[in-house]
Amino acid sequence: MIKGFLFDLDGVITDSAEYHYRAWKKLAEKIDIKIDREFNEQLKGVDRMNSLERILKYGNKENDFTEQEKAALAVEKNDDYLTLIQLITPEDILPGIMELMNKIKEHDLKMGLTSASKNAPFILEKLGISEMFDIVVDPATLSKSKPDPEIFLKGAQLLGLEPSQCIGVEDAEAGIESIRKAGMFSVGVGDEVSMRDADYRVETTAQLDFDKIMAAAGK
Repeated sequence: MIKGFLFDLDGVITDSAEYHYRAWKKLAEKIDIKIDREFNEQLKGVDRMNSLERILKYGNKENDFTEQEKAALAVEKNDDYLTLIQLITPEDILPGIMELMNKIKEHDLKMGLTSASKNAPFILEKLGISEMFDIVVDPATLSKSKPDPEIFLKGAQLLGLEPSQCIGVEDAEAGIESIRKAGMFSVGVGDEVSMRDADYRVETTAQLDFDKIMAAAGK
């Protein structure tokens, strides 16, 4: 029986993914690497340091920086990102999300956030929905990033639930893979190709309907 939902943040609750892209693009240009939106799809759901490693590899510069220099680059990107997200407000919550979360609460189900973003608590506060979540997984406590299932398994553990009792909601291929490896029912937001492995798919968050999701999960 389904007893909880675990949500990704970027692209599911709010579109802060755009700010990540702009910050990464600015940093990449500084070190003479050009990235575009197509490449940026590979960074969705991936933590900061692994995103940087992917950018460096893409630009054939994976051996050009020391670990200390890489850490400094990651901090620079994050500082730029934090500046960009200062203006986030509750109006930036994606369509359909508040309705879905309210339904989850009405049915006394638990709710957690499973985002690779270390800034997730700050963003939830800016969106005005921190109190909606029973738990927020701290990515700093994890040893592996998506598509490894660790973050979703940790989320279920913190909620006091078995993975099979949870539904995961994601918009990235790596996230869907993470949910499925964790043994949870996966809900994907996105096009048919990128969300091909999701158990249940919608094109946009506006189509996320609690009753339809629960029916699809067979619970």
